[in-house]
Amino acid sequence: MHARPEGIDLAARSRARRRALQALYAWQLSGSHMNAVIEQFRHEQDMEVADLDYFEDLLHGVEKHAAELDASLRPYLDREVSEVDPIERAALRLAAYELKHRPDVPYRVVINEAIEVTKRFGADHGHSYVNGVLDKLAGELRGAEKRG
Repeated sequence: MHARPEGIDLAARSRARRRALQALYAWQLSGSHMNAVIEQFRHEQDMEVADLDYFEDLLHGVEKHAAELDASLRPYLDREVSEVDPIERAALRLAAYELKHRPDVPYRVVINEAIEVTKRFGADHGHSYVNGVLDKLAGELRGAEKRG
């Protein structure tokens, strides 16, 4: 069991991930600049209950590293990244970002959170697909942690 990092509100982080998934979905469909999407969400969503810094880190991180994240996901997908359901694609990109660039977040938390947001917003069995892809990606990116 991992100790909770000092000062981290895990519920606020979960809410930040849910909002980030929705914002990524909007970004993927609109093609807008990420800053515009973040501003829109600040005004329209109840962001004071989420970890706003984490929300912005996730979104800017996915935007900055989108090509790298998609490349790391591609070997584990059964179709092109662009053909993956937009909710599942957003969940996969968020989780891939956390697995690659947020080693402070345990891989089990990353996968569980991705499954939960996909269950909430995605297609009926989308969470199973997301789980399978992320389990393989975590093995590649966090192999030592996963084995430990």
